[in-house]
Amino acid sequence: MADERALEEVVDFTSGLIRIDTTNRGGGDCRERPAAEYAAERLAGAGLDPLLLERTPGRTNVVARIEGTDPSADALLVHGHLDVVPARAADWRVHPFSGEVRDGVVWGRGAVDMKNMDAMILAVVRAWARQGVRPRRDLVVAFTADEEASAEDGSGFLADRHPELFEGCTEGVGESGAFTFHDGTGRQIYPIAAGERGTAWLKLTARGRAGHGSKVNRENAVTRLAAAVTRIGEHAWPTRLTPTVRAALTELAALYGIETDLRDVDPLLEKLGPAAQLVEATVRNSANPTMLDAGYKLNVIPGEAVAFVDGRFLPGGEDEFRTTLDALTGPDVDWEFAHREVALQAPVDSPTYARMRAAVEEFAPEGHVVPYCMSGGTDAKQFSRLGITGYGFSPLRLPEGFDHQALFHGVDERVPVEALHFGVRVLDRFLRSA
Repeated sequence: MADERALEEVVDFTSGLIRIDTTNRGGGDCRERPAAEYAAERLAGAGLDPLLLERTPGRTNVVARIEGTDPSADALLVHGHLDVVPARAADWRVHPFSGEVRDGVVWGRGAVDMKNMDAMILAVVRAWARQGVRPRRDLVVAFTADEEASAEDGSGFLADRHPELFEGCTEGVGESGAFTFHDGTGRQIYPIAAGERGTAWLKLTARGRAGHGSKVNRENAVTRLAAAVTRIGEHAWPTRLTPTVRAALTELAALYGIETDLRDVDPLLEKLGPAAQLVEATVRNSANPTMLDAGYKLNVIPGEAVAFVDGRFLPGGEDEFRTTLDALTGPDVDWEFAHREVALQAPVDSPTYARMRAAVEEFAPEGHVVPYCMSGGTDAKQFSRLGITGYGFSPLRLPEGFDHQALFHGVDERVPVEALHFGVRVLDRFLRSA
């Protein structure tokens, strides 16, 4: 079991990593190397031989392998990213890169996304070194760059250029799962991610006839774009239940004593109350317009107008997504992928999922573990190119009223010290049994 020093170190490491500003503004504007060196130094202190790898100078990844006791067993990847999204200090109660520990809470950008998990991994690995613990299967530990943008300098680079480092890995665990979800009725739910929707960030381009703003123009690019964007924003996508989401709905319905009719999902979601938040975004594809760019002078009708759409598709739903976008954009607007990544699905009846469930239940016996599909995506997408099945498992026990999901990319991001202690204990228990 994780020792007292591990409980101290997970707090120190979370705070220390937060103090290293690894803001990823996109377009290559980020430098993860100081955080990578911080992680590598602590892995080396546990007797490991970490590799620092870069596609672009300063965009550093760390990979290390822990040899297991059973050479015939498949290896397990344990990964977390080092970069964070921007934070404007004026909006925060505590400076976002202070790593301050106040009233039993660690504050700062990355406290939940996901320097907390990075710290948990480091704390567990170092505790094992002190205790002489070796896992059954090889563990590959990876800290990545660039997850908050394209992952081209991070997990994408590792999967494409260094696949040998992940030899034997068949499964992986990463961010966003096994956190406490309070439903407002006293129940505590711990969702473990066993799937992700695919990423389909789109660029829409409408072309027309440029001209004077005072003249009649039946080929106005702005009008054509606005019509397409409206159709996309108002489209009602049909329900499509993947095996992961079907399992989530079935288990939630049983937890609440609701008669299950998966042929008509929306009434079931209404009956689930707040717990519907865990599944409502993943029962269908989605496409949300987010950006517009057109024109250069008020009295000039431009010949081109551009919009961007954040699209997401379910496992098995990409063909439907493409066909629907063709119909919604129409003949006067072209669309292309600005960024695309695959949808993922992992079995919820696997031994690994069962061990994750058991680890959570040991330290949170009052909790109810359910599978869920993430509405967004993680580095598991890139690692899937290597045949690695990904789960979201970053355990945290959170107090009621602590809105974990709202703090992802939000203001005043923070994590309770007790949540970090729980995470270390659960991760230690799972990885020992994995």
